[in-house]
Amino acid sequence: MSDDRLIVALDVPNIIAGMDIVNKLGETVSFYKIGLGMLTGGGLALADELKQEHSKRIFLDLKLFDIGATIEAAVKGIAKYELDFLTVHGDPSVVNAAKEGAAGSNLKILAVTILTSLDREDLNDNLYKSGEISDLVVERAGRAFEAGADGIIASPLESNKIRDLDSASGKLIITPGVRPKGSETEDQKRISTPHFAIQNGANHIVVGRPILRSSNPKKAAQEIVSEING
Repeated sequence: MSDDRLIVALDVPNIIAGMDIVNKLGETVSFYKIGLGMLTGGGLALADELKQEHSKRIFLDLKLFDIGATIEAAVKGIAKYELDFLTVHGDPSVVNAAKEGAAGSNLKILAVTILTSLDREDLNDNLYKSGEISDLVVERAGRAFEAGADGIIASPLESNKIRDLDSASGKLIITPGVRPKGSETEDQKRISTPHFAIQNGANHIVVGRPILRSSNPKKAAQEIVSEING
């Protein structure tokens, strides 16, 4: 039995590798994330196939960022695929344009706050303003909600603070940077376990490598669902 609070990141190079993982997971997983890494390997085609022929939910993680007219046009085109989630950068002007492009569809626009692979030293290098990461994430989330975002992407460590915002009522929180107990952190710096992420206010968690690199992906996914449920 699947639990759509678990979103599996299909971080593989092409549609063939993606379908191989989907077939191995079978009915255990109902929600998949497809990102930039697979875009030139048939990512949109796979998203469409999984949605239309396999009744899977699809999160297209493109983190779009551009001028308003370009964002609106891009999202309008993506909305025709009838997918579920799409990410854009959390700048209010970008979020607002994305919502215009998604008008009339069921596509949910998710705003990226600060990537879970970044820490304060990285933000200094990127010329972000000073302050604790958690405070900056909450501030960006609030501004994205006010601009119309249906949800945000944030670390599990900040989810509870975001959930406390008045503007977060009825909004989605999706958390990458989730690692099952005993997993390697790899390039993620702000992480938590599946159970903590959900208890801390997330609607969905995104997990990739701990499942994709497992000798038994289906069992790995089932164990994560068990962790979600405590």
